[in-house]
Amino acid sequence: MPLVDHNAVHWGALARAALGLALCPLLFGVINRVKAKFAGRTGQPLLQTYFDLARLLKKGAVYSRTTTWLFPMGPLLGLACALAALCLAPLGGMPGLLSFEGDLFLFAGLLSLGRFATAAAALDTGSSFEGMGASREMQFAVPAELAQILGLAALAQATGSLSLSEMLARIDMVRWEAAGPVLALTGTALFLVLLAETCRIPVDDPNTHLELTMIHEVMVLDHSGPDLAFILYGQGVKMWTLCAMLAGLLAPVRSGDPLLDVSLGVAGVFALALVMGVVESSMARLRLLLVPRLLVGATALSALALILLLR
Repeated sequence: MPLVDHNAVHWGALARAALGLALCPLLFGVINRVKAKFAGRTGQPLLQTYFDLARLLKKGAVYSRTTTWLFPMGPLLGLACALAALCLAPLGGMPGLLSFEGDLFLFAGLLSLGRFATAAAALDTGSSFEGMGASREMQFAVPAELAQILGLAALAQATGSLSLSEMLARIDMVRWEAAGPVLALTGTALFLVLLAETCRIPVDDPNTHLELTMIHEVMVLDHSGPDLAFILYGQGVKMWTLCAMLAGLLAPVRSGDPLLDVSLGVAGVFALALVMGVVESSMARLRLLLVPRLLVGATALSALALILLLR
C-alpha cells in the first residue's frame, strides 16, 4: 500500500483555499468585461474589484444611532460563513481544506446562515426599504436552498458519499456515461442556484438602482467602508466556492496530476464566470413574480434527478 504524505495533502488543500481567496474578486472583473464586450464598450479593468476593496478598507464605517451591535456583525458573520464554506469546497477533484462525512449539510447551512446575517443586519437599520429587500431575499431563499439541498442529495445518491470532496472526486467521465441525464439535471439546477446565491441576472441585478426591483443591493445600502468591503469580498468567495463545485460536476477532468487538475478546476471556475457574463448580456432580469417560478423549476429539476436515482 503506497504511503500518503498527510503534510503534503494538508498544505496542498491550504494552497487551494488561498488560491480561491486571491482570485475570487477577479470573477467580477471577468463578468463585467464580458458584458462590456457584448455592449461594445471597453469596460472596467479586470482588477477593478481589487481596487474597490482596497479603497473601501481605507475608509471609515458610518453607523446610524438606531442600529445595534447586530448591524456591524452582519458583514463579519456573512464573510466568516463564506470562508468556512470555501474550506469545505473541493477544486479540480482535489479535496477541500476540511472534509468529513456529512459536510454537505454543513455547507448548505453555512450559506443559509450567511444570508440570514445579511438580512438581519438590514432589518436592524429600522428602514422599511431595507426590510423590503430582506423580505424578498428570504422569500427567494426558500426554493433556492431546497433546490441546492436536493441537488446535493442527488449527487450523494449517485456517488454513494455524503462528503463534498469525496462526492465530486467520484464523478468522472465513466459516471457521466452511466448517469448523464441525472447529472445534467442536477448541474442545471445547481447553476440556477448559483445565479440566485450570487445575486446575478435573471434573479437579481447587482448594478440596478431601481428601488422597486432591488434585492441584495438594497440590504447593504447603509453599509460603508470596511463593512461594505467584507460584503463584497464575501460575495466573491461565495461565487468562487459555488463555481468550483459546479465546475467539478460539469467538467470532471481527472489527469492524475494534482497541479494540472487544480489548473483545470480554476479554468472551469472562470469558464463559468464567462457563461454568467453571457447570460447577463443576453437576457433581462425576470420580473419579481417570475423569480420564484424559476427557483421552483430548479427545485423540480433536483427532485427529478433524485427520484430517477431512487427508483
